[in-house]
Amino acid sequence: MAYQVHPSAIVDEGAQIGDGSRVWHFVHVCAGAKIGKGCSLGQNVFVGNCVVIGDNVKIQNNVSVYDNVTLEEGVFCGPSMVFTNVYNPRSLIDRKNEYRKTLVKRGATLGANCTIVCGVTVGEFAFVGAGAVINKDVPAHALMVGVPARQIGWMSEFGEQLNLPLQGVGRVTCQHTGANYVLDGERVTKVEGCK
Repeated sequence: MAYQVHPSAIVDEGAQIGDGSRVWHFVHVCAGAKIGKGCSLGQNVFVGNCVVIGDNVKIQNNVSVYDNVTLEEGVFCGPSMVFTNVYNPRSLIDRKNEYRKTLVKRGATLGANCTIVCGVTVGEFAFVGAGAVINKDVPAHALMVGVPARQIGWMSEFGEQLNLPLQGVGRVTCQHTGANYVLDGERVTKVEGCK
């Protein structure tokens, strides 16, 4: 076995887990789950059947990744953050055929205790602050806080706030990596060779 599983964890037969991944105490990984290489599933994590998790994803303690959630490479899920998969749940109404797809793109951070309402896309390297509630799509590199979440800035791939307005035009260099970022309208992109 090329990945580590704590004796208290349950990994159902059929689950796919990549090399170098670690499955810690009291985790349950369902049979249909696909988990990449180098991932870490903290204590008391649940991973549903229809879940895809990319390489090098870190899921902290007490997170349930329900069906129809996809986490791309390098996503960070903070402690006790929440995913949903039904928009209007009722105990007495079966809505399993209404699961909405949620996509968290490469490198995004989901802070502790935040909630991602189903059916949204969180863009690459976006940063969702602790306790925020995401109920609409999040642009790449956006810094989101509050309930409901609102954008208050832009983040570098390094995880530091960029000195850019929320919209308009601008250019900035990350002080930590030297990477260049360009704001064009309401979108930030990392560019090569920009001075």
